[in-house]
Order: sequence, then C-alpha cells, then structure tokens
Amino acid sequence: MRSSNDGNSNLDSRFSQTLKNVQGMLKGRSIPGKVLLTRRSPAEEASLQEYSPTFQRSFSENDAGTSNRTDTSKEEDVWTAKKPNSSSVANKLKPSTPSIEVSSGEVQKSSVGARATNSARVTKFTKELSGATVMLDKLRELSWSGVPPYMRPEVWRLLLGYAPSNSDRREVVLRRKRLEYFECVAQFYDIPDSERSDDEVNMLRQISVDCPRTVPDVTFFQQPQVQKSLERILYTWAIRHPASGYVQGINDLATPFLIVFLSEHLEGDIDSWSISDLPLEKVFDVEADCYWCLSKLLDGMQDHYTFAQPGIQRLVFRLKELVRRIDESISAHMEEQGLEFLQFAFRWFNCLLIREIPFNLVTRLWDTYLAEGDALPDFLIYIFASFLLTWSDKLQKLDFQELVMFLQHLPTNNWTDQELEMVLSRAYMWHSMFNNCPSHLAS
Repeated sequence: MRSSNDGNSNLDSRFSQTLKNVQGMLKGRSIPGKVLLTRRSPAEEASLQEYSPTFQRSFSENDAGTSNRTDTSKEEDVWTAKKPNSSSVANKLKPSTPSIEVSSGEVQKSSVGARATNSARVTKFTKELSGATVMLDKLRELSWSGVPPYMRPEVWRLLLGYAPSNSDRREVVLRRKRLEYFECVAQFYDIPDSERSDDEVNMLRQISVDCPRTVPDVTFFQQPQVQKSLERILYTWAIRHPASGYVQGINDLATPFLIVFLSEHLEGDIDSWSISDLPLEKVFDVEADCYWCLSKLLDGMQDHYTFAQPGIQRLVFRLKELVRRIDESISAHMEEQGLEFLQFAFRWFNCLLIREIPFNLVTRLWDTYLAEGDALPDFLIYIFASFLLTWSDKLQKLDFQELVMFLQHLPTNNWTDQELEMVLSRAYMWHSMFNNCPSHLAS
C-alpha cells in the first residue's frame, strides 16, 4: 500500500515539475528541447523564390513591436518528440514539434519556412503525393510542421477531403465539383435582387460591405475583381448553409484559400498579382476550390457560426480554464482587472488569428490547422493559450484599459516564422500534457 502511495506521490511530483518547467519557459528561464535552425543552400533559396509568393504588408498598427533576436550562423542540435499514434480523433497524428533552446539570452533566427522547404522534407512530400493513393495520416504528420509553398494547393485539397486520396479519381472529382460551384453561382448569385428575399438582399449587402474591409493592409485584396470573387464565394456559401448564413469573420477565413489556390497560376510578389491576368475559367476554378475548402473547414465547427455562436463561447471558456491552470498569476491578474476572455479571444476564434499575425505567416499556421483535421477546435485552445502567454510578463503590468488596448493591437508586426513555431511548440507540449487529463483542468 505504501509503495502505491509512493508511486502516486512520485507521479504528482513529476507532473508538478513538468508544469513548473512550462511556467518557467513562459518567464524565459528555461525551455526544454532544441530545434534545428538551418540556413538554406543557394539552390534551395532559389527554389523557394521560384515557387513561393511573397507578401508585402504595410503596417498601420502595432509599430511598437520589436524583435530582440540575434542572428547567428551556428546550427543547433536536433530534438524531436514524436507523439504516440492513437485511433482517437482527438489525438490526430502530429510530427515532431520542437521547442527552442535559449542560452545566454540569445535566440536563433530561422529563415521563413526553413522546416517546410528543406530537401529531406520536400522529398518526403513528393514521395507521399506521387503514390496511387495518398496516405492521409502520413500527409497530416508531414504537414503539421509546414508544407512547401508550391505543394500547398494540392496538399490542402487532400487534407480537407475536397480532393480524393485516389489519384485516378482526383481530376474527375475536381472537375465535377468546380462545375457544381459554377452552377450554384448562376442559380443563386447571378440573379436580380427582385428574385431574392429581403433577408438575402440584406445578407448580400453586408457581404459587399465586408469584402473591402478584408485584410485591408494587403493591397492585393483591394482589387475590385478580388473582392467580387470573395463576394461570390461568401454569398454562395451562405445561401447553401442557411443554419448560419453569413457571419462577419467568415470573410477572413476565405482569404488563405484564395491566396494559396491563386499561387498555382500567379507568380512573384503577391502585391504584383492581378486576378485580371487569369482567364475567367481559371478564376472560377480558384473560386470553386476556395468555396469547397471553406465549406469543409466550417463543417467541422458548425456551431461557431450559428445563432449566438455557442461553439466559440464554449471554447473561450475552455481557454480561460487552460490559462488558469498553466499560469495562475496572469489568470488572477486579468480577473482582478475585470477583463473577460470574451473581450479579446472571441475574435481570435472567430477569425482563427488571421487579424492578429502578419498575413505572410497565416498560410504556415493553417498548415497546422488543416493537419489537425476534426481535432482542430480542441487544438485551437492550446494554440491561443500559447499565443496569449507569449506576453505573460507584459500583461501582468497593465491595468484594465491598457490590457484591452494591448490585446486589440498585439505587437506581432515583426514576427517571423520563428515566433510562430514557438507558439505551436508550446501548444503541442500543453496539448500532450492536458488533453488526455481533463481532471487537471478542473477547479
């Protein structure tokens, strides 16, 4: 009996120590594990420039954000932590998701997308995609850590189940689905307002107002033809999903798909893109892919956009509980100041952080989102907790008004792939600790 009690005591001690390590990481004292931070060879750099669109974003807010990273050419050792396989949907396969070792206050600065574009990973993706049937579990495992930009359109279609894993059927299915979208546009969108109900007229008017506001600091989205494409996608989706209809925020969710699928047809800097350079049939193919992938994404979070958005409210409550368990001091401070999580986190869940980070990092973040599959809503809690606690020390020094202003204008403008990988690494660690131990989150 004594040995059993000793065993439980040791288990509690180990858990407490692990929790202290995580809390220590947030304070910058120690971070377990290492990450490989390599510089691409000239050949790899040229390959990336050839296939990857670049983003120029003019920042009107958050200019106070600074970077304290120190550039160095030294290569770190590799540390990986493979998550055990599980048949549970909640434990979808994840690849090795590293944490970053900090020594002498110095952090390595990685090249954007280095993990996603190194030659070994490209080879693995190529091998997986070239088979007669794609093994989706393996593709999810690879994609979790980032997808090579020029492979992203094909990979995203597969991860979302829009394109079939059987290569023999893929082209036929895509052609049929694109034709179906074209017919829906003709049936629902390309009609006079006199044939719409009052609710449909109001919904179309709201969409037409929101489209010009979508990602306003990326000039590409200010092109009238781009906004018209967004309008067709969003209105058609809303008409075919009457349980929710159009909800503000869904317009943001369509933008990563539009950029990724246009990258198959347009090259160079995204700000130099012109959708008018494409034949109309290509534009409709891109729109169709966006429509179906948006539909697949939202199918997994339907109650996030129904009346009163109960799914989001439930996730915000769970985020609050997770933050309380990980960092009790910041949780207590926010409570003392009277700050409710709904005041800032609702937008995070509604727009999936698109408005909170530089747009050039969004597609990398969405690689992980889509790799999570049906488990994405649960994993969002851990990503957003990691995102919030990036500024734990700063937040504890702010009063209510300062907290609200800071969380509405987070200093992420200078973020690179490195900061995003850190957020995902912590999220992965906490998911491993807490997801199968719900009692640890109980009061």
